[in-house]
Amino acid sequence: MASSPPCGNLDSGLEIKTRSVEQTLIPLVSQITTLINHKERPRKSERTLAAIQRVGQAVSVAVGRFVAVGEAIALENHELKDEMAHACCEARRAGDAIAQLTDAGLACAPPSPAVTVFSDRTGMVKAARLLLSSVTKVLVLADRIVIKQIVASRNKVLMTLEHLERVSTFQEFVQIFSQFGNQMVDFAHLTGDRQNDLKDEKKKARMAAARAVLEKCTMMLLTASKTCLRHPDCESARINKDAVFQRMRCALQQVVDIVTEARGCTDGAVLAASIYNAAKDYTTSVECLRDNLHCSLPDGVARQLEALVERTEDFTDSPYTGHEQRQAILGMCQLARQDAHQLLHAWTQAQQSVQAREATEELEVAIAKSCQSVDELRRELHKAAVGRASELLRVHAEHSPLRALKAAGVEGNLEAVAQHSRTLTEQKEQLVENCRLLCHVSGSEPLEITCVHAEETFHVIGPQIISAAQTLALHPSSKIAKENLEVFCEAWDSQLGEVALLLRDIDEVLEGKRGGDKRAYLSLPRSGKHAAHLKSANPANPAKLDAEEQSGVAKVGLELRLLSSDVDGELEKWEEQEQQVVRHSQSVASMAYNMYLFTRGEGLLKTTLDLFHQAQVLSEEGFQLCSSLHVFCTQLLGEEKSTLTSEVEKLAVLCQRLQMGARTPVQGKSATFQKVDSSIQTTKSILSLILNILPACNKLNTKQSERSSLGSPQDWRPDVSTPVRDGDAVPHNNNNNNDGGRHDDFAVKPFEQHVAGLNLLESN
Repeated sequence: MASSPPCGNLDSGLEIKTRSVEQTLIPLVSQITTLINHKERPRKSERTLAAIQRVGQAVSVAVGRFVAVGEAIALENHELKDEMAHACCEARRAGDAIAQLTDAGLACAPPSPAVTVFSDRTGMVKAARLLLSSVTKVLVLADRIVIKQIVASRNKVLMTLEHLERVSTFQEFVQIFSQFGNQMVDFAHLTGDRQNDLKDEKKKARMAAARAVLEKCTMMLLTASKTCLRHPDCESARINKDAVFQRMRCALQQVVDIVTEARGCTDGAVLAASIYNAAKDYTTSVECLRDNLHCSLPDGVARQLEALVERTEDFTDSPYTGHEQRQAILGMCQLARQDAHQLLHAWTQAQQSVQAREATEELEVAIAKSCQSVDELRRELHKAAVGRASELLRVHAEHSPLRALKAAGVEGNLEAVAQHSRTLTEQKEQLVENCRLLCHVSGSEPLEITCVHAEETFHVIGPQIISAAQTLALHPSSKIAKENLEVFCEAWDSQLGEVALLLRDIDEVLEGKRGGDKRAYLSLPRSGKHAAHLKSANPANPAKLDAEEQSGVAKVGLELRLLSSDVDGELEKWEEQEQQVVRHSQSVASMAYNMYLFTRGEGLLKTTLDLFHQAQVLSEEGFQLCSSLHVFCTQLLGEEKSTLTSEVEKLAVLCQRLQMGARTPVQGKSATFQKVDSSIQTTKSILSLILNILPACNKLNTKQSERSSLGSPQDWRPDVSTPVRDGDAVPHNNNNNNDGGRHDDFAVKPFEQHVAGLNLLESN
C-alpha cells in the first residue's frame, strides 16, 4: 500500500506509524479532496449541488459518530482526557463547517450574506485542514492507548517474572507460572497485533525477533526453573536458569523500545555496516555522476568503494572461506577498483568537454561497467555466504554433538560432556560467523535483522545447551534435567530450520522473486465485516496440528508457498502497484503465505481457529479482487471480455467454497484436520487461478494504456483528485455495514474498534 495517505496539501503534520490509522484516514482524505477540487463554475446543475451536499453531510455525520467514539475513549483514559476532548471539539467544529459550506439550500436561495463552498474556497480548505488534523490527532491519541496497554502488559509480565525467579518451592512455582502463562498470552496477542500494524518493516522485523525469543524462552524457563528447584545446589542449573531469565528481560525491553520508539537500537550499527547497504550506496552515487558534470571531483565515490572493499574482509579473513573463493573475491575487488578508476577518468573527460551538457557515451559505459563489477562482487559474496550456510546445515542435520551430549549426560560422564561441548562450541562459532556473513548479503534490511537475531540466538543457546548437559551429567537419573536438555536442543534445531527458510528468502531477493518483505495482512477489523460471525462459526476448541498432521499437509503447504511467491513475482511486473487488482492480489498471497507457515507450526496462526479465521478473511479479499476484476471486464470487448469474465466467475466460486468451508462447524480431531486440508487445498486453487488471471490482465492493461479510446486503468481505483464537474454525481461506496451500536464497548478495545468509527463513505 502507499506509504502515506494521499493528503496533498492537507497534511496534518502528524507522522502516521501504523497501517490501521492510515487506512482509516484514506476515506476522509478522499471525500474532502473531492470537495476542494470541485470544478469552479458560476452555475451548477441540481444534480451536482445534491452530490456535493451528500458528501458534506456524509462527512459531518461520520465525524459526529467518530467524535462520540473518541469521547468514550477519553472517559476511560483520564490522562488523555483533555487532549482528546480538544481534538474531538475541533473535529466536530470542522465537520459542522463543511456541512454548512456544502448546503445546497444556501447556494440556491436568494442572494444573502451566507457563504457556500462555491464562493469561499478558502473557508473549505481551512475547515478541511482542521478536520484532517483533528481526526488524525484523535487516532494517534488512541494509538497511544495501545502503546500504553503493551507497556502495562510488559510490566505485569516482568513483575511476575521476578516472582518466578525467587520461588523456592514447587507449589509456589506452579501457582505463579500459571499466572505468568496467562499474562504471556495477553502480551503475545497485543504485540502480534502491533507487529502486523506497523508500517516500518525494520521495526516489524525487530518485533518478530523479540516475540520469537519470548515464545521459545517460555518453555525453556519452565524446564530450567524446575531443574533448579529439583537441584538447588547445582551451579550449572543456576547458570542455565539465569541465562533464560536474562534473555526474556532483554526481549521484553526490546518490545517496549520498539513501540515507544526508544533510542539506542542495537541493530542500527550492524545494518549500516552491511555490504548490501554499502553496495547500494555506491551504486546510487555512481548513477548520480551523469547529472553532476558541473560539480567538483566526486571523491566520495572512491571512499564508498574502499569502504565496501574493506567490509569484504569479513569473507576473505574467515578461516572457513576456501582458497579459490578467497582469490575470486580479491580479484573482483581489484576489478571494481579498476572500473572505478576508469569511471572517474571518464567523468573528468566529460566535465572538461566544452559541449558536455549531458553524459557522454564513454561515461555511460564506465558507469555501467562500475555498477556491474560491484554487482558481480555482491553475487560472489552471496554465493560464498549461502554456500557455506547450506553446508553447515547439512552437517548439523545429523545432530551429532547434541546426541553425544545427551548420551554423555545420561551416562554421567562429565569428561565426555566437556569433550562434546568443545565440538558444539566450535559449530556454534561457525554458525554465528556465517549469520554475520549472511547479514552482509541478505538484500533487505528486515532480512538483515533476521540474520542478527539468528546470530544472537546461536550465541546464547550454545552455552545453555552445555550447562544443561553438565547438569544432567551431575544428576544422570533426573528426569527433569533430561527434559530440560531436550528443550534446549529442540530450540537449537528450530533455529537451524529458521536459517534454512532465511536462505531461501535471501536467494529469492537476489533473483528478484520477492522484494524481501512479505506484505503482512492487517489484523485490525474493517468496519465489522468479519467480527460478527467468526467465533460462532468455528470450533469451540481450537487446536494445533500435531507432528503427523503437519507431515500430512507439508506438501500442499509447500505448494502454497511456491504459488504465493509466484503471485508476488507476477505482481512485480505491474507498472502501477497501487491498483486495486494488485493490492487485493498481494493481500491474498500474503494470507496464503501465513497459512503455509501454519502448516510448519510457525508464524502468527497458532491454532486451527486462527487458520479458519484467516481463510474467511482471505475469501473476503478474494471477493474484493473479483469486484475489481469485474470493473476491468466492463472496459473490454468481445472474446477478451468473455474469457476474463469466465475466469473471474471461477474465482468467485472458489472464494465462496473457501468461505463456506471455513464457516462450517466440525466435531472431532479427524474432521477438523479434514477441514484444515480442505481450506489449504481451496486456497491453493485460488492462487493458481489468480496466477492465470494476472498475466492476461497485465497484458490487457498495457494494451489499454495505448488506446486512448478505452480510458485509463486508473478507473480501477477511486480517483480522489478528480474534480466534481457540473452534472456529475459524487462517487460513493455502497458498503452499508449497518454497524450501529458497535461502539458501546469501545472502552474495552479502543484502538481495534475505533477503525469502525470513521467509515466516511458508509452514510452515503
